[in-house]
Amino acid sequence: MYKFLLGIISYLFFISYVTAQPLPSEEAEYNPKKMTLTGTVIDRETQQPLEYATVSLYSHEHKKVIDGTITDINGFFELKVAKGIYDVKVEYISYKPYQLFNQKIVADLDLGVINLDLDIATLDAVEVIAERTTVEVRLDKKIYNVGKDLTVRGGNVSDVLDNVPSVSVDAEGNIALRGNDNVRILINGKPSGLVGLESSDALKQLPAEAIEKVEVITSPSARYEAEGTAGILNIILRRSKLQGLNGALTTNVGHPDQAGISGNINFRTGDINLFNTLSYRYNESPGLWYTYTTFKRNGNISDEKRDWIETTKGFTNNFGVEWYINETSSITTAMVYSDNSGDNNSTNLLLQYDSNGNLLSENLRLDPELRDSKNIQYSFNYTKNFQNDGHTLTFDFQFEDNNNDQYSLINVDGIDTDILTQLVDNSKIFLRTDYVLPIGEDSQFEMGYRGDFDESVTDYKVELLNENTGVFEIDTGLTNVFNFRNYIHAAYAQFGSKINKFSYLVGLRMENTQLTLDQPTSGDFEKRNFTGLFPTINLTYEFNEDENLTFGYNRRLRRPWSFFLNPYPSRSSLTNIFQGNPGLIPTYTGSFDLGYLNRFNKFVLTSSLYYQHSINVIKFISRETGETVDIDGQDIPVIQRGPANIATENRYGLEFNLSYSPNRKWRVNTDFNVYNSIIDGNFEETNFDSENLTWGIRLNNKLTLPGKIDWQTSLNYRGPSEDAQNRRDGVFSTNLAFSKDLFKEKASIAFNINDLFDSRSYNGTVETEDFINERELRFRGVRSYNLSFTYRFNQKKKPQRPSNFGGGDIEM
Repeated sequence: MYKFLLGIISYLFFISYVTAQPLPSEEAEYNPKKMTLTGTVIDRETQQPLEYATVSLYSHEHKKVIDGTITDINGFFELKVAKGIYDVKVEYISYKPYQLFNQKIVADLDLGVINLDLDIATLDAVEVIAERTTVEVRLDKKIYNVGKDLTVRGGNVSDVLDNVPSVSVDAEGNIALRGNDNVRILINGKPSGLVGLESSDALKQLPAEAIEKVEVITSPSARYEAEGTAGILNIILRRSKLQGLNGALTTNVGHPDQAGISGNINFRTGDINLFNTLSYRYNESPGLWYTYTTFKRNGNISDEKRDWIETTKGFTNNFGVEWYINETSSITTAMVYSDNSGDNNSTNLLLQYDSNGNLLSENLRLDPELRDSKNIQYSFNYTKNFQNDGHTLTFDFQFEDNNNDQYSLINVDGIDTDILTQLVDNSKIFLRTDYVLPIGEDSQFEMGYRGDFDESVTDYKVELLNENTGVFEIDTGLTNVFNFRNYIHAAYAQFGSKINKFSYLVGLRMENTQLTLDQPTSGDFEKRNFTGLFPTINLTYEFNEDENLTFGYNRRLRRPWSFFLNPYPSRSSLTNIFQGNPGLIPTYTGSFDLGYLNRFNKFVLTSSLYYQHSINVIKFISRETGETVDIDGQDIPVIQRGPANIATENRYGLEFNLSYSPNRKWRVNTDFNVYNSIIDGNFEETNFDSENLTWGIRLNNKLTLPGKIDWQTSLNYRGPSEDAQNRRDGVFSTNLAFSKDLFKEKASIAFNINDLFDSRSYNGTVETEDFINERELRFRGVRSYNLSFTYRFNQKKKPQRPSNFGGGDIEM
């Protein structure tokens, strides 16, 4: 592993060296007649040099910016330019830009000292973006900056999302928004191989340092896909626009055994911007799954405990090129490649007792699972900006191919008994085009098309040992091939306008779904075709620049994943299995959201009242199959768990986020969410009506200690919940982190403790007419420690200020 880490470091420095060399065309055109342009940039008030100020040159001959650079630690810059007439522009975050027009350069020129003045109008906004969590509220989304969260330093995307208001990540890595796990996750506004639709495993391989911000879209406009009844989480990755070479390198080590290294490099010269992010991660995570089942008909007891050590390792590379063809057009191409592997060595001990507590049987099952996953994704974007501000045409194309293979050789009581093999091959094509037309000064019309073409083949094979021959034979009852195809065509139109303090955005989306379920093994074949209309309404009223009221309505759906539809049963346990349901149909949800934002004194309050009505709700049902397995002469009932459309659900709740910043050294942020879920449903003559009131609260406190050491504590509590079959206990956890900047903020070192009190244990009870099942799950095992170091070169520590800051903008 150490040789591989050394190789990654060498690769990053090689990329930085190569991209720093001038392009051949630039050498030929400019070198023969180059002049030297120099200068020094300082703060007018303090007379201190400004490092990393951006200097750009606009050529009157070429009608574009042809070159640029960044000032050094002394505020000094130097550029080699051809003879000509240029506009010189000097910029630095939170300062007013300096511009020198029509500067004729025919010989070496020293501009001397350039004084920049603070821009008081933007200074406060910049600090908000750099320090606070909630920074922007739009008509259809909230945007959270996560760049200063210490508790996720050296972590991954799942860790980041678990610290975003309204978002939670459970013991198995499943992500929920306001307690609803049907949330769509996008990368830079598009589906991505970095995420995947059906699994959050890929999120564990993407480093936290790669994220700039997260958009929480609880009331998506018609522009967004209708998938995801809870809403959408859009993860925006970092990408620098600065001229010249810049980047950062982060390494981390931790306990239980974990290590990682990631680097990002940007090189922009003239009209070309190259970007590359590469990361490698190694992680060992212990886990525990425990069930204690009492069967009501005879009082017998099943005591089952599974311990495991999950090891994951792999790297992800994201490389791309942006070409600014002219002032109005640009092309971006990118390639993402990830190669992840791992193993999960689990030990399953099953004990059976009679009603008097006498031991009937004992079974030890070893399941060493090997996994290998490879993904490659190519993307292309063309953007055309017309003369009017906001008048744009964009086109996106994306192709993705991934393989996810799993292999297990199961050993029971010292004898190899089962061979399980699952090979999944998935390919996706994504097409999208959007056209935005401003109408007047405060209105705009938008329309677009989107196509998603997904195909997957799951080849699942079970081989069982024939005790008579000693040969493994294929079990035809469990082995199958599942071909899944999901084609979606969508079109939308929406119109938005602002009238004084009132803004509105209304739209309609149409989606046609063509679904194919093919099981060659069993001969089952089915095609489904359904079309839905999804209206959206988003309204905002601004009382003033610090206070507004928003209202949103949207209709959305949840399509069953292929994993939910595939009827093959799992074999991770002899007595507890998971099985998909090919008869599942989509869930449809209508959502209402009333939000309020107020910035007052040193507080920022964002709150929301919401209501959701869903039909054909998918819930997980536990039941006895009627089958038994023979363990040491005892017939043990098999319990099956799987999804089913069982109910209508009405969910209503309240959430609010309150931030308090008395000064630059202290920030407090709390997020509270309470909701009530009312289920009305039946399945196979069993009533599943239930009502569940639950809540969760999160408190983040960040304080700068003497010596400029940042200390951050995160407290998180998720209240108990209950439905017709399941009762889940509350969960409390604490994360702690310290950070210190080094080398004049060019570097940072951070130490964090995840689950300080070792209390993140998920306990609950499942009760049916046949049995009572008590369970405990510890997915991340024990508390963990992580030490990370980040070094930046030619890169600002604080994120750059995003455009259209504030509420009330029509941003789609």
